[in-house]
Amino acid sequence: MAISVFDLFTVGIGPSSSHTVGPMRAALCFAQSLVADHVVGRTAGLRVDVYGSLAATGRGHGTFTAILLGLEGFDPEQILPAEVEERLADIEASGILRLCAELGERHDLRYRVEDVVQHPLTVLDRHTNGMRFRALDAAGGVLAEGTWFSVGGGFIVREGEEAGAGTQPDAVAAAVPYPFRTAGELLGHCQGTDLSIAEVMLANETSRRDEEQVKDGLLHIWTVMEACKDSGLRRTGTLPGGLNVARRAPAWHTRLRSEDPQRDPAFSQEWVNLVALAVNEENASGGRVVTAPTNGAAGIIPAVLFYATHYTAVVQAAAEHGPAAREAARREIVIRFLLTAGAIGVLYKEQASISGAEVGCQGEVGSASSMAAAGLAEVLGGTPAQIENAAEIAMEHNLGLTCDPIGGLVQIPCIERNAIAAAKAINAAKMALWGDGTHRVSLDEVIVTMRETGKDMSHKYKETALGGLAVNVVAC
Repeated sequence: MAISVFDLFTVGIGPSSSHTVGPMRAALCFAQSLVADHVVGRTAGLRVDVYGSLAATGRGHGTFTAILLGLEGFDPEQILPAEVEERLADIEASGILRLCAELGERHDLRYRVEDVVQHPLTVLDRHTNGMRFRALDAAGGVLAEGTWFSVGGGFIVREGEEAGAGTQPDAVAAAVPYPFRTAGELLGHCQGTDLSIAEVMLANETSRRDEEQVKDGLLHIWTVMEACKDSGLRRTGTLPGGLNVARRAPAWHTRLRSEDPQRDPAFSQEWVNLVALAVNEENASGGRVVTAPTNGAAGIIPAVLFYATHYTAVVQAAAEHGPAAREAARREIVIRFLLTAGAIGVLYKEQASISGAEVGCQGEVGSASSMAAAGLAEVLGGTPAQIENAAEIAMEHNLGLTCDPIGGLVQIPCIERNAIAAAKAINAAKMALWGDGTHRVSLDEVIVTMRETGKDMSHKYKETALGGLAVNVVAC
């Protein structure tokens, strides 16, 4: 199992992990190769071709601008929204791309968004999200070239190097003590060692880095999720892109604070809805988000994690001993939740896909709902079998979910869909804990079904903006 929890939960910019973060990473990889091959200064021109879903919905997803930033050497985990706005405004005004500038070898070229060549009806063999980069000399000869695929969740794969590719350009497969690619194997490790799913995942993570680093990294992920939520609660107005979708989170937040000043558990669903909307409104505006496991589904895990850190019995019991005890309990919940959710995310990456362009929104929102259900079931005291059942229930009732964003923007129906999926996750966890873990349909069977459903789904419903709401609702 080469996939780490830190591959599944990465920091990036909106609005899409596969259409924004992945292309930026691929462009960064190409820029790094130019530096390594010592051809930056000889580059007189660039040719960038994008294929399939990237071309069909790339403009609304920020694909082409993300590629430009990657070619300048920006990393999606490090770049801030203000830097994005500044650099894109400068490129638009000047028409100058600062090739490899952030890598220490700046070389100015005339290149802008309009120069990216789009092939929406051409799908390369490996994946519908394909990108081909070429660096040309003054005579038009090819100095360097490479083809990458953005396969969901910010993961990229270079043509010919499919094995072991993670979200990071320098991702390396690591040997782990408890390898698994199926839920059956994961549960087998739990049964054979008496470890929880979170403990199995922690053991695998600590084979790569020490335990303190793992826990600090997970808490950092939570901090970014919280900051994203807080930013979404403050920013008013409409979302970019032309649909004129109003930001609802700030007004909802004001109303909730008025109607629920004492945090009555009866309002927990309203708070979950609010967090999901705030995060995804921030994502839709190109804000800094955690890919969890994709940007289009980025609000689900933060929303369910908010529920886990505010409305579960362990937090309420800790609160009786003061703020410090409550905060300590929340930190422990975050670690266990994200480790468990990450383990379930590994199963979807290993057996199916988390790419909306490949299997529809069931692969994004469905997998995130499943991961969140598992994380909450862990926090609520579920056994490994109950946790697997929670994950299964959540995905089973997201099967067949299409990806048909209006205008190619990650706004309608994406934002509300996160809130609905978060509610499904909470309900799935509660239902699973009322049973003993035995159930008729296994998580592995549901994951395989999701994969096969995605294969059978018409391409119109897989992030092409050619079917469903994308064509039946006027976008202007």
